[in-house]
Amino acid sequence: MLKSLTLFLLKLLRWSALLVLLWVLLGSFLPIPYTGLMLERQLEAWWQGQSYQRQHQWVPYEQISRHAKQAVVAAEDQKFPEHYGFDMAAIEKALVYNSKGSKVRGASTISQQTAKNVFLWSGRSWLRKGLESGFTLLIELAWGKQRILEVYLNSVEFGPGIYGVEAASRHFFSKSAARLTRQEAALLAAVLPNPLRFKVNRPSPYIYKRQQWILKQMNQLASVEKLVAD
Repeated sequence: MLKSLTLFLLKLLRWSALLVLLWVLLGSFLPIPYTGLMLERQLEAWWQGQSYQRQHQWVPYEQISRHAKQAVVAAEDQKFPEHYGFDMAAIEKALVYNSKGSKVRGASTISQQTAKNVFLWSGRSWLRKGLESGFTLLIELAWGKQRILEVYLNSVEFGPGIYGVEAASRHFFSKSAARLTRQEAALLAAVLPNPLRFKVNRPSPYIYKRQQWILKQMNQLASVEKLVAD
């Protein structure tokens, strides 16, 4: 009995691993219309008895403004073109900071955020972080930097029910993502630490200040498009 159960679990594990690999490989070239984060938000709305409308439109990498690419890297992960999915220096600093107080500082890279948004759910459990690390390594190997950035920009949350830079651009600025200006791209990137709290259409003084900081960082960084080109 125990032997049969062990064999069944091994087969289940093997097939699960194959399905995960297939999922990741398909994501390396196919548009991703629905993500784990979208499902999580949908279920939360249903559980709370609230209406939920999702805005999302996938656009190819070439149809996204270079300013949007520059802005999110400047705001979220300036070492994105260099690392292999994890910023070890940032993780070490976050661990030291978190050990000293009640506030928690994150150190997730764009690769990690993409893995979480597409394949997993939010939260701080060790299980989720472990799975996130595995998916991060897989997409770094299978997708490459340009594809990761493309998926990130098409799936990241910019407000309640607003996913991806195309939907955000049309919702807040009534234009396509290809036509975003530097100022608009920086404002979108400024809310990414917490898009459910910070508002693109009603920026607080903090968001305006962060926008200006991002614009300065965009000027100082080398061209992201060139750095991540396959």
